[in-house]
Parts: sequence; C-alpha cells; structure tokens
Amino acid sequence: MALDHGDVIIRFSGVTFGYDEENPILDEADFSVRENSKITLMGQNGAGKSTIFKLLTGILKPSEGGIHIRAGATIATSLQVVPRDRMDDTVLDFFVHALGEKPYDINKRIADALETVNMPAPLDKKIRDFSGGQQARLLLAYALIQNPDILLLDEPTNNLDQQGIEHLTGFLMMYPKTVLVISHDADFLNAFTEGVLHLDVFTGKVEQYVGNYFNVVEEIAARLERERMKNARLLKDIQDRKDKINFFSNKGGKMRRLASKLRDQVEVAEEEMVDVRRDDKTIRDFTIPAQEFPDVMVKISSVRVIKNHEPHQAEVDIALRRGYRLLIAGPNGIGKSTLLRTLAGGKDPNATINPEVKVGYYAQDFSGLDFDQTPYEALDAVMELKSNERLRAVASEFLLTSDLLKNKIGSLSEGQKGLLCYARFVLQKPGLLILDEPTNHINFRHLPVIAKAIQDYKGALIMVSHIPDFVSQIKFDETLDLGTLKTS
Repeated sequence: MALDHGDVIIRFSGVTFGYDEENPILDEADFSVRENSKITLMGQNGAGKSTIFKLLTGILKPSEGGIHIRAGATIATSLQVVPRDRMDDTVLDFFVHALGEKPYDINKRIADALETVNMPAPLDKKIRDFSGGQQARLLLAYALIQNPDILLLDEPTNNLDQQGIEHLTGFLMMYPKTVLVISHDADFLNAFTEGVLHLDVFTGKVEQYVGNYFNVVEEIAARLERERMKNARLLKDIQDRKDKINFFSNKGGKMRRLASKLRDQVEVAEEEMVDVRRDDKTIRDFTIPAQEFPDVMVKISSVRVIKNHEPHQAEVDIALRRGYRLLIAGPNGIGKSTLLRTLAGGKDPNATINPEVKVGYYAQDFSGLDFDQTPYEALDAVMELKSNERLRAVASEFLLTSDLLKNKIGSLSEGQKGLLCYARFVLQKPGLLILDEPTNHINFRHLPVIAKAIQDYKGALIMVSHIPDFVSQIKFDETLDLGTLKTS
C-alpha cells in the first residue's frame, strides 16, 4: 500500500539482486513510494538497505525486474561517511564535485546549504579537518545543494550532537520533497517518517507499512507472534499425523490407505507453514577482558580546543589508571575526536599512553580497521594465543558468519564493521578502551548489551558519545567538557 501524497515517484517491480546468484539480497521486491513522502528503510544489518540506495542511483543494476523513477526526477544521497578520496578536498572543491560544475553563484549556494544544516565553514578548509559531526552535516549539505526530488539519507544522525539531531529532524519535517532514510535512531525516525519498507535479510523480501515508526514496529512484532502461533499449531498437527502414519503404515489394507491419505494431509499442512521472518538478532551478553596493569595508563596535561575553526590550547591534569572512566563532552567541532585520534595514534606529547598498555580503539569512521584485510585476519591479529576455534566462536557471537569472515572488511556493512570492533576487543583484552561514538552504525537492539559490557569492563576507559541514553548506562568518574575549558 502506497502513501497518499501524490503520484508515484519510485516503483520497484519484481526486482531481484544479489552479489552472487545463489544468495539474492532482494528477491522479487515490489513496492512504491509516492512523491513528498518520508519513508524509513528498516531491516537487519546486511539486509540490503544501502543496496536499495545504490539501485536507485544506478550504481547497481537489478538482475531481474524493473526500477521505475518518475521521468526527470533527480536523486541525491547523503552518505554515512565522507569517501576517502574526498577527504583532502576543500569545502569549495567538495561542493563543486556535488554539482558537477562550478556555477557563477557557487559561493552563495554553498552558504545557503551550510545555513540549512546550521554550520558555517570557511571555503578553503579541508574536509578531513572537520569533526565527525561536522562531516555529517557537510554530507547532508552535499546532497541538499543538488536540490534533489528524492533525498536518500544513510544514517544521517551518526556523529551529530543533540542540537544537530534536533535541527535535522525539524528540517526533514518541513522538507517538501521525497525522503528515504536509513537509520537505527528510533526516536529520530518516529519524529518525521510516515511509512516503513521492511527488508528481510533471510528471505530477500520487502514489505511496505503505513504509519509512524513505533506503530509499524509494534505491528511487525504482532504479526510475527501470530505467524509463530500459527506455525506452532501446524507443527503439532503435523507431528500428530506423522505419528499416526508410522503406526498405520505397519498395518495392512484400509490402515495403509489411511496412512497414505495422512501423508497427503501432512504435505498440505507443511505448505501452509508461514515463512516466519527471523527478525533482527540481538547479540548476546559479552565481556571485554581487561589487561592487568598497575601503573598510570594515560596522562593528559593539555588539550586542543577548536573555536571558530581556530585551535587553542587548554591546560588540564588528568591521569587514568585501571578502572577509571573519562567522558569527553562538548559540541560538534570542538575537538573531541581529534583528541581521541591523536591520543590513540601517539601524536600528541601532551596526551600520552604508557607504551606497555594494550589499546582498543573504536574510531567513528572505522579508520582503525584495515579495509583490505578480512575480518578473520583483523581478529587473528589481536590474539596473543592463536586459536581458530576461539576466533570463530567470538565472531559468531557478534553475528559475523564464516562467509563474512572471508570477505574484505571494506565490503561489510557499517554495522558489521562496528560489531567487528567489539569482537576484536574481546579477543585483544585491552588495558585501555578509547571509544569515539561507539554506537555509530550499531543496531539499536544491540546497544543495551554493548552498554552493559562497557559498564562491566575493568580497564581504563575514554569515551565520546552524543547519545544521552547510552551514556546514562555507564558510570563515569570524570567528565571533561571541552566547551567549558579556559583556553590560551
């Protein structure tokens, strides 16, 4: 059922697509989207949400079926992360690339796009010099400057502070065109979306629902329960008949004919079994073992604070031992991720880690991972005692299957990369965890489990997060708010 907004602007008709023929991601997908509607793409990690975006933009082609987009309709995508080959662009170059040319009024267009995302920026500043939250706003502005009829948003709230999320939500509520959004932020989705396309990673099917996000989630859960109850009744009936078949088959005459009739009834009942959707699996509780280390692990004597795009120094006196937890706070662009990145990389003489400490680092853009490695190689690299059995057991706990372990890390979904980081921590046994937006790209069902594991972790911890509910589940010894520090 399509939403009643206007003419259909997108239609998938029997679309089948897979990276290999035996395992289609989409299997005869049928759905339509009307112009000016706001739609959520919902599904498990690896279900094909980003694949649908790539099919819409023509990066990928379906193996069967048709994708119909209203004639003349334009599409722009706000990606999850800035492509690596664009990191050295200046702001000006970045937006010229979005437009494909340099129009006479480029400066005004850039200023208008940046105003829309509430982030002025100098045109000569390089993209890599912006914080993760600022890059998230630049990605949205990159799409908006194209003035698309169809706006595709892939995890747009990642790295955004609360002010940024509220600004984006208000903008989308008023946005007069079609929006398709992928996000694991349930509150954000519920605020403005009007329908859901649900992708099932196991069947490759797409189902369409009308209503706000929370109501649709409840509707899907209720349907799953009805399907499970129906299957339970059918299974009981099938088993009863099979027991009778086994009994009557050993008899003669009419009894044997009755057994044949019961077999036919079993076949009918098995055909009536509902192909129950296996909803998002939630990772099980896990423990991150901590390295035993008696001395001071981290010393920070000063930090760099960014104000009006200019760096300033602020003196601090922080020492972290085992069990100490430090939360780094402040608005987007203040320098939080830079502090964590330079600390983890050993590039700041005023913020140092004891060289004997094993460090587990969750970078918001996964720059701590080698995308050319396989997940198996990445996990094996952090193990002191090599064990194929142990590695695969831990990987499976984080939903990393044997097939996924063979692929390049670069081919994983962003959510799978995040889970790979946590699997590495379990095998690494770090003395210090440095977590930069550790909820980024992670399915919201996993977040309580991850928060508990971090709370139970016995080592030292430094964390940045803009998710208040997640932060509230972890007890911190100290909060360093970069926005309140006195700078020189």
